[in-house]
Amino acid sequence: MTSHMDNLADTGHGGHGGHSGHDHHDGHHDDDDGAGHGTFKSYMTGFVLAAILTAIPFWLVMDRVIDSSRVTGLVILAFAVVQIVVHIIYFLHLDTKSESGWNMLALIFTLVLVVITLSGSIWIMYHLNSNMMPMSPHDMRKMP
Repeated sequence: MTSHMDNLADTGHGGHGGHSGHDHHDGHHDDDDGAGHGTFKSYMTGFVLAAILTAIPFWLVMDRVIDSSRVTGLVILAFAVVQIVVHIIYFLHLDTKSESGWNMLALIFTLVLVVITLSGSIWIMYHLNSNMMPMSPHDMRKMP
């Protein structure tokens, strides 16, 4: 997109009419870098996949299909990761080609920060819990 001053310089008339023969799209650019918008078919595919990836964990929890709650949690976590990938591909249109890879680099940086934050928080909470002094029920009655 060109600025107003560039348009004035291109016309050669100081802004007093005429076009220089340049087509300007008012900020709309063709996506030559591979980051095109999705089609109706791709949006519907993403929607159906997201709905299925939501319904299956819901069914697993509501019908208690897996006896172990730990295994159920891990399966739900796996479905969540797959659903994140579906959203990234079908709705956010991020791939290695878009914006010359800068979008993917920003996504990787964000994921690294999230992993550091979550793992650090879990590590701190675990150690706080294990390093706290245990209190007996008798001591609890003296608490204000």
